[in-house]
Amino acid sequence: MNDLSPPDEGAPQPSLGFDLAPASPGPNGATAYRVLARKYRPIRFEDLIGQEPMVRTIANSFASGRIHQAYILTGVRGVGKTTTARILARAFNYSLPGKIDRPSVDLPELGVHCQAIIESRHVDVIEMDAASHTGIDDIREIIENARYRPVSARTKVYIIDEVHMLSKAAFNGLLKTLEEPPEHVKFVFATTEIEKVPITVRSRCLRFDLKRIETGALTRHLEKICAAEGVDAEPEALALIARLAEGSVRDALSLLDQAIAHDGAGEVKAEGVRAMLGLADRGAIIDLFEKTMRGDVASAMAAMQALYQAGADPAQSLLDLAEFTHFVTRLKISGGIGDPAISEEERKRGLEMAQALAMGPLTRAWQILLKGLQEIKDSPRPLASAEMVLIRLAYAADLPSPEEALRKLAEGGDRPAALAPVAPPRSPSGGSSAALRAEPRLAAASPAPAPAGPRLARFEDVVALARAKRDIQLQAALERDVRLARFEHGSIAFSLIEGASPQIAQALARRLQEWTGERWMVALVAGADAPTLREVAEAKEKERLSGVAAHPLVQKVLQRFPGAEIVDVRRPEAPGEAPPPAAPMVDEDVAYGDASIGEDDF
Repeated sequence: MNDLSPPDEGAPQPSLGFDLAPASPGPNGATAYRVLARKYRPIRFEDLIGQEPMVRTIANSFASGRIHQAYILTGVRGVGKTTTARILARAFNYSLPGKIDRPSVDLPELGVHCQAIIESRHVDVIEMDAASHTGIDDIREIIENARYRPVSARTKVYIIDEVHMLSKAAFNGLLKTLEEPPEHVKFVFATTEIEKVPITVRSRCLRFDLKRIETGALTRHLEKICAAEGVDAEPEALALIARLAEGSVRDALSLLDQAIAHDGAGEVKAEGVRAMLGLADRGAIIDLFEKTMRGDVASAMAAMQALYQAGADPAQSLLDLAEFTHFVTRLKISGGIGDPAISEEERKRGLEMAQALAMGPLTRAWQILLKGLQEIKDSPRPLASAEMVLIRLAYAADLPSPEEALRKLAEGGDRPAALAPVAPPRSPSGGSSAALRAEPRLAAASPAPAPAGPRLARFEDVVALARAKRDIQLQAALERDVRLARFEHGSIAFSLIEGASPQIAQALARRLQEWTGERWMVALVAGADAPTLREVAEAKEKERLSGVAAHPLVQKVLQRFPGAEIVDVRRPEAPGEAPPPAAPMVDEDVAYGDASIGEDDF
């Protein structure tokens, strides 16, 4: 980057690279203060921070004469979208009498139109805020004026900021002109929400995604600005500001402005930045993390209370705790992070904790903290909610992973109290009984074997078992939909009637394993033509009724009562014998409690 020393206020033009033009005088004639975000705004491509891919693409396109008609710049706040649009407008209209008179990204000094474009007062570079000009009438004015050639510059440039705020009608009205604009017209759009811009507009533009600025590059940029302003700033304070800016140059410069005003002595210190923003000391956050992960709940709560009394916001403290958890996890995976914003002390203690903590507790801590942050946002008492999160985290930190718990159980270690050996009972006379002494040991050493499941010799036994287990839906499906192909103990193969659910096989295999304690192989095959159990029962019933209908007495009754039908056949009751109970009427679609299966099982 260039030398950032500001020029004399009376100089004819600002120093190259940054917008250091004199500020307008105030009400009493004194020069008004210009905030750092405006004072040190880049005016050349070389001075854009962290956007090298975009600069290289634009430079190559200008060098080869492949200058596009429309550009769309997207990215988070404060990464240079509007600044890049103004630099592009300079490049389109760059003119240096006797030296350069063509579009160029090489801007060694201010050209004829540069100062007016930088100050947003050039008649041929029109900047429009789409948030306050959203309608079709505003776009219609652009379309009408685009027909006329520029007044003094080479190219008429329309810069539309926050273009996603335009209405649907405005976007549609702009499409034709955007696709086939006059040769003297260029469009540059800027937006923070690219997904809200219609694809029909995006497809007509060259799109550039401006990246967040890395913390290290942003810290170095702040150091140079502090040197130019004559401000004595601690490296830790600038690293803290760069981290809080989250990649936004404008946010970082605004925080730096605030920090300079907060201390009021021409210096910026980390302690002052923390006090200004209500942040916790990084060392205190690391201590809080260490106490919590060690399970020292009382010390962790006392540390949180101390941070709160010092002015730290509980939600911000938990957020810092989550960031340090992520930092330790990255150290555990990669072994080192080359981030200049990380202090040596923080890196050293993070490595120690990465070596001491397993991946399971770290991932659990991350999940608990994220959930806790959401709880604090909805809580009327943030401090109490933060303390409850710490308690939860401390008690969950030393929980074994499922693999460790299974291994310990297999090795016999850390046995639950319910599985501990029972002390031998004493006999009434004070002595111990050999029989009573042996029973607990036997019960603890080898549990009684589970009773053997029912023996199933044929498919009808399976249906009977389903009936006995009150799984009426499975029973009805087996009787109605299954054509048996093969049955062996532990293996069943069958076909299904048309329209039956193919999930019957899975449901049957699962139920048989539950009921018999054995694994059954249940397979669907094609081509089985055996009748279903219901078809067999209906055939038998039909045969029985047809035999009764042939009896002479029954024939006489049917002749005597035309239209009568044989509904059922019952044997005569013996003297003193009670009539058989009527069969229960069961709806096939009814499920009995938890033992039955639902339609989702099929």
